[in-house]
Amino acid sequence: MKIYYNGKETEIPLEKVKVIDLIKENKNNIIACKCNNEIKSLNYEVKEGDVIEFIDFTHKDGKRTYIRGLMYIMTMAFNELYPDLLININYQLTNAMFCEVENENITEEIIENVKNKMLDIINKNLPINKKVMTKEEAEKFYSEQNTIRGRLQIENKEKDIVSLYYCEDYYNYFFGIMPISTGYIKLFDINKYKDGFIVRYPSRKNPNELGEFIETKKLQSTLEEYDDINKLMNINTIYQLNEQIRNGKNDEIILTAEALHEKKFAELADKISERKNVKIVLIAGPSSSGKTTFAKRLGIELRLHGMKPVTIGTDNYFVERKDTPLDENGEYDFESIEALDLQLFNDHLTKLINGEKVEIPTFDFKNGTKIYSGNTLKLKDDEVLIIEGIHSLNDRLTNEIPKENKFKIYISDLTVLNIDYYNRISTTDTRLIRRIVRDNNFRNYSALDTLKRWESVNRGEDKNIFPFQEEADAMFNTSLVYELAVLSKYAKPLLDQITPNEKEYSEAKRLSTLLGYFDEMNERAVPNNSILREFIGDSIFEY
Repeated sequence: MKIYYNGKETEIPLEKVKVIDLIKENKNNIIACKCNNEIKSLNYEVKEGDVIEFIDFTHKDGKRTYIRGLMYIMTMAFNELYPDLLININYQLTNAMFCEVENENITEEIIENVKNKMLDIINKNLPINKKVMTKEEAEKFYSEQNTIRGRLQIENKEKDIVSLYYCEDYYNYFFGIMPISTGYIKLFDINKYKDGFIVRYPSRKNPNELGEFIETKKLQSTLEEYDDINKLMNINTIYQLNEQIRNGKNDEIILTAEALHEKKFAELADKISERKNVKIVLIAGPSSSGKTTFAKRLGIELRLHGMKPVTIGTDNYFVERKDTPLDENGEYDFESIEALDLQLFNDHLTKLINGEKVEIPTFDFKNGTKIYSGNTLKLKDDEVLIIEGIHSLNDRLTNEIPKENKFKIYISDLTVLNIDYYNRISTTDTRLIRRIVRDNNFRNYSALDTLKRWESVNRGEDKNIFPFQEEADAMFNTSLVYELAVLSKYAKPLLDQITPNEKEYSEAKRLSTLLGYFDEMNERAVPNNSILREFIGDSIFEY
């Protein structure tokens, strides 16, 4: 039969052939495949006309598969050595997953024993297989095994089957494709960290080295705070959220989450007000963090402290087109900080905080030049500048402004709700789902359009935003524990429109499957000043 892989039409025998049988070079680096634009295990049996693409660690789905396999091996090791310990895979730090044990104080001895057991499991190169059951068979399995791992699948109305991965006699559920054996996990480390432990892995850029673990203390503190609040609400997982929705607590969940945001806005305004010399508030965060609504709500809180916000944008301070830097492809790189006229911008900011009047330019994007048309600005004593942009946390943007005159804020949708105790929901996925809904509602973009742009958006964030997040004076988590249960009814139909003919199909299917686990929430209780309204509509604010 004829198939297509490595970009060529190839004939293979009619008998059963798996993708792993096709791999001749770099066999240890390839960890999964894309078949007809759908992510598949290397144990997938090839069919007539299939188009196969090999996936290694440098591919985002390759890294996901690697991390998934690593987490499986870690939980398997704990299960063999300490079967009574309750493991939580909480959230991602810098190329590491932070985990906790609910019912035991973790020790260096436990970590060392688990690490050695993981190495033993990896060195044996044990096969990881998939067991597929009907829901009736699964009910019997769960009853006999006295376990709840992956039980959420039974309640998913969109799933007809229940699947678990097993290695020897260890069964567990993981959301997504798994490596076909434990030997595919080459690099890792596990270390005690704070009141839990971290499992480390390589980055996509440097897949052959573990690299240094860089602490992000401010980010972790923000994640911990929301994780603790979710525990108080008893909503750590989709299962717990769905249970509360079914128990009629829809409005209570929404209002509690929104009250937390109200409290955090007030606390943030207090911090800014306490710094008596602040004249510039700088806001930065990755795409779909809710920056626009955030800036407006913060402005209201600042007014209560006698500080009137005045917005100034960086988009009017681009350098002349001929001076714009080029990217690696020879295209204009408008996201580079070098694309801004930093000298002019700092000169204007200095004059403004000194009480002088400046003429603000308007950038003519068609002709690539600044235009001055008499638009002047002068700050009053009770006014404060609000600057929102991708470079706001980078000191180079405001290098001539004294530190005491600036207050930097990093905001992001830092999701701490997980699928279950072993499967986390990516912060990046939540932002992407927000953006899919917003782009369709207000920008006339399809989900396919958004997915096509997303990789480029992420590259810009990795370069211009994330490296500076720890330089913020404060962090604000714009996530809402209920948001995916609301966004699901908007995003899922859009994702389901993407066909297998598109290379983005695998990503669309993955996100749609994730959203399928959520019970739908009624958004009637979502306030009209909520950050979520920036994406679903009916916000009190104008954008």
